[in-house]
Amino acid sequence: MTRAELIEALTKKFPFQSPAEVDSAVREIFEIMIETLSDGDRIEIRGFGSFEVRVHEPRIAHNPKTGEQVQLSKRRVVHFKPGVELRDRVNTVASK
Repeated sequence: MTRAELIEALTKKFPFQSPAEVDSAVREIFEIMIETLSDGDRIEIRGFGSFEVRVHEPRIAHNPKTGEQVQLSKRRVVHFKPGVELRDRVNTVASK
């Protein structure tokens, strides 16, 4: 699902809100999430899951095509851990 599809689905679910208002709300939610993660804070949405920033230390890796060694610098990556309800619902649908 793309952001545009999400906005369309929310507009159908909440017809009293204009598409522009829904778009603004979705963009603001994402912006707040980005700011929170950029600050190194964790986001937890009960029933859905949690987002946190993890640090990958610098290391030497290998290019799989050439075998050449590549130096990877220290970097921060976003990690998502699904909540129990999300995991259960996805697995229920998958088993049908």
